[in-house]
Amino acid sequence: RRRRFRDEEGVVGERKLTAAKRSPNAEKVLVNLRDGRVIVGVLRSFDQFANVVLENAYERIIVEDVYGDIPLGVYVIRGENVVIMGEVNLAKEVPTALRRVSAPEIQQAKRAEKAADGLKETMRKRFDFLDLE
Repeated sequence: RRRRFRDEEGVVGERKLTAAKRSPNAEKVLVNLRDGRVIVGVLRSFDQFANVVLENAYERIIVEDVYGDIPLGVYVIRGENVVIMGEVNLAKEVPTALRRVSAPEIQQAKRAEKAADGLKETMRKRFDFLDLE
């Protein structure tokens, strides 16, 4: 499709409409989402609303001193969920201070961490009436 436009000098012309930019050279990017998840993948496309298409994407989960990657494949992220996106330095992609574990192990560790956080919050609410300060 083509659309007519008028530039700053008032000259009328036509330009081809493009819905999204296609990345000519594959760049590995890391995307932090609003819900706290971290998605890593090869940037394939993005648009003016920060909608992103990643190829060979995976979710990186870090719990204490271990990390794991959950494969996602082709992944579309709606722009309103993107907090920040940046290029991954391939030389520093793998965290050196952390130990890599399998996908089921990291998912189990994440569930355990979430349960512990829930227990802490429950205890905090139960003792809130004490006003220890």
